[in-house]
Amino acid sequence: MSQIGLFFGSFNPIHIGHLVIANVILGISKLDEIWFVVSPKSPFKKSKSLLHDFDRLDMVRAAIHDHLVFRAIDVEFQMPRPSFTYDTLIELKSRYPKKSFKLIIGEDNLSHFHKWKNHIFILEKYGLIVYPRPNSKPTSYLNHINVDFVDAPIMNISASAIRQMILNKMSVRYLVPEPVLKIIENRNLFI
Repeated sequence: MSQIGLFFGSFNPIHIGHLVIANVILGISKLDEIWFVVSPKSPFKKSKSLLHDFDRLDMVRAAIHDHLVFRAIDVEFQMPRPSFTYDTLIELKSRYPKKSFKLIIGEDNLSHFHKWKNHIFILEKYGLIVYPRPNSKPTSYLNHINVDFVDAPIMNISASAIRQMILNKMSVRYLVPEPVLKIIENRNLFI
C-alpha cells in the first residue's frame, strides 16, 4: 500500500517555502508521494483575497510539473464549503482505498488542532507529519505516537507577504517558482 502525504493549503500563491518543505519531508519520511490539496475555503481563514480555485490549482500544477511524485489535487472543489479536512480524508479514502494517507501540517497549526472537525479520529486513523514554523507554541501533541516532527528548515515566507509585494509592484522573483510567476504576470493576479 503506497503512503501519501497530504499537504493541504489555499496556495494563494504556492511559493518556494511550500516546495522546500514538501521536498525535505519526501526525502526524510516513508512517503511515496505528496499530494498538494488545494482548498477552496478554509474554515479558519478569511477568503477576502483568495484567488479563484482554478487559478490556484493552475499555479500548483505549474510549480510541481517536473516533480514526478508531487501531485495537485482538486478533490475539495466538488465538496461542501468550507472544507473540513476530516471530510476530505473520508472522500479520498473512498476514492483511493489502496492508499494510506498522512497529513502534513505546520507546527503553528497544532495549537488549534483540537478545534478541527473529528481531530481525534484524524490523529488516530491518519497521523500527522509536522514541520517547524516560526513562533509556534508548545502543545500537548509533542509526544503523541501519531505525530512525527520533521527536521525541516524554518521557512519564514508567507503567501500574504507575497501578495502584498505584488500589490506594491515589488518583484517576487525567487519567492515563487518561475512558472508560477509567469501565471501571476500573464493573468494580472493579486493586483
